[in-house]
This record gives sequence, structure tokens and C-alpha cells, in this order.
Amino acid sequence: MITDAPLPGSRPNYPTAHAVPAYASRVRGCLLGGALGDQLGAAIELDSFDVVAGRFGAEGLRDFAQLPEPGHFTGDTQLTLYTLDGLTEALEWANAGTAADEAACLWLAYLRWYATQEGRFPDNAPAPQPRWIDGQSVLHARRAPAEAPLSGLATGEMGTRARPVNPDALDGSTVTRSAPFGLLPFVDDQTVQRLATDGSALTHGHPAAHRSAATFSTLIRLLVHEQATLPGAAVAMLARTEQDAGAADLARRLRAAVELSANGPAAPAALTAALGTGRAAEEALSIALYAVLATADSTTPEQHFRRGVATAINHDGDSGATGSLAGNLLGAHYGEAALPADWLAALEGPEVILGMAERFLAQTQG
Repeated sequence: MITDAPLPGSRPNYPTAHAVPAYASRVRGCLLGGALGDQLGAAIELDSFDVVAGRFGAEGLRDFAQLPEPGHFTGDTQLTLYTLDGLTEALEWANAGTAADEAACLWLAYLRWYATQEGRFPDNAPAPQPRWIDGQSVLHARRAPAEAPLSGLATGEMGTRARPVNPDALDGSTVTRSAPFGLLPFVDDQTVQRLATDGSALTHGHPAAHRSAATFSTLIRLLVHEQATLPGAAVAMLARTEQDAGAADLARRLRAAVELSANGPAAPAALTAALGTGRAAEEALSIALYAVLATADSTTPEQHFRRGVATAINHDGDSGATGSLAGNLLGAHYGEAALPADWLAALEGPEVILGMAERFLAQTQG
């Protein structure tokens, strides 16, 4: 277990004026932060940086104030909240004294999300009973959902590692929904990785997607429950990944992210050349990690959040995914103190995000 030995750089390094955030603040910060990064990045989703610079100037899109309208978060945030709801239901069963299959709870939650997008449940799939989250209209809007979750759920089959659906799917949508696994308290890192892997396998069959989801979830766990610094968490996960013979490509990308970040934010062209476009799971994770490390010289949590998310979204590729992951990481690390008030005022559906956070916290803090 990671807790058996101290991590490099694992002691918190907060500015002296800022207290170490409470667990509940980290949960809310992670969820709200991911939604903010997703929503800001969605405004330039899949645009080349040349197009972005033509619209917003040489530094690209860096603030909601640059947009004519605040915009919307995407299916990435919707699925993150449904992941949280699946875990919350499993916790409800456990707290009532009944063991629950977490993967089954997640699958049923994802089927309920599918129904909000398609207007019906898949053929041959069960029709789960509705929960609070299903009544939230903002989660019914169709916001560019990734193809792999839709097609995987449409089979009506519960994907597993042994019986994969979408065996070649490795896009970033399995990583962007995985932060809630790392938020779970009182579980070790092996359990977090198992849950994230099983959750990924529900819609994605490629091992690279599974490893990326598990790695991201464990990064969140290190920040929230071990109070690791961002560099400390990155070093720990890089070392672990480099010991996994099956994760050579992920390890290569994580190392490239750490090395590229050493000199601060790079030009978008250099970022794309080194780490990719963020469309694949490993690329999205590496870009987000690079962005939060490259801006770690920020003087306040809020400044770090602003700069980290802006660095994560300004490149050629999937800006919503990379912004979402960077926002999750920074919100998990700093808690709500990092979230800019003017950005929160622009955020879509904050009451839904906070409502799900409180339902989750009610099951974890009793």
C-alpha cells in the first residue's frame, strides 16, 4: 500500500495563510473544479490552438469573462456525477448492512444516464428505479457525450474485464468520470484501482483506458486522503506505472508530462507534440498532470487553479477532458478555497453538483 512508506514530497506545502482543507471541502472542490474545467474547456473543444488564438488572443482562452456566454459542462461532468451516485448507492446498501456489488451499482447508474440521453433504456437491459439525480434536468441535456459510453451501454450488456464491450475503446471519457473513486474514504489504494478499473470496463475494453482511469483515481486518493503534494503524487504514480510492464505507454507519457512541466507552461504546439491531443485516455491524463505541475509556482490556490485549468485547455484537442481532469486535481488538492468566485458564478448547475456531493458525504461521514 502507498501508506506503508512516505511519499516523495508528500507533506502538504500550503501557503501559510491557508489551512489544510477538510475532507468535505476537498470533495466539493474536486467535483466543482472538474465541472469548471470541463465547462471552460468545452468552449474550445477540439479547436486547433490557431483558431483559439484567433478568437481570444495569443494566450488563448483563460477566463469565462472572455466568452459571450458562460456555456455548459459536457457529458464528462454528467458521467462524473452518475459515477458518484453509483458509489453513493453502494454505500447506502453497505450502511444498511447489506453488501452491494459496486460495479453493478455503477452500471445501473450509467444506464440511468443513458436513458436521459436516449429517452429510453437499452434493449435487454434492466430499468433501474429512479433516484434523486435522475430528476435534475441539467443532466438530461445532450452535451456532446462520447461515443464509447453510449455504444457500450447500448449493448444492454454489463461490460467486464473478462467480457469487454467496446474492446478497442480508449478515449478519455473513462478517465474524466473516475475522480469519485479516489474520493472514497476508508479504502486502500488497491481497492480504488479495482473499482476504477471495473468502472472503466463497463463501457471501455482497452487496457490502456482501464490503467488511465485507475491511475487518475489513485492520484485523487493521494491528494485527498494522504495529503500528498501534486509533485509528490505525480512521482509516486510515475514510479508505480514504470514498474508495470503492461503500462509502458502510460509511463512514457507521464514521464514526459513531468519533464515538460519542469520549465513552466510550454507553448501549445510543444505540448501537443510531447503529450498528444487529449483524445485518448493516456493523453488526457498526461496533459492535465503537466498543466497542474507546470503552474505550481502560483502564489495562491486560486491563482494556481486559474492558471492550471487555462494551461490544460489551450492546445490542439479535447480541451473539455483535459480541463476537467486538471480541475479535479486542483480542487481535490486545495478544496473549495481554490475555486474563483467569478468562475463559480458562471458555472452551470452548481446546486446539482453540490446536491450530489452532500448525498455522498452523508454516507461517508456518518
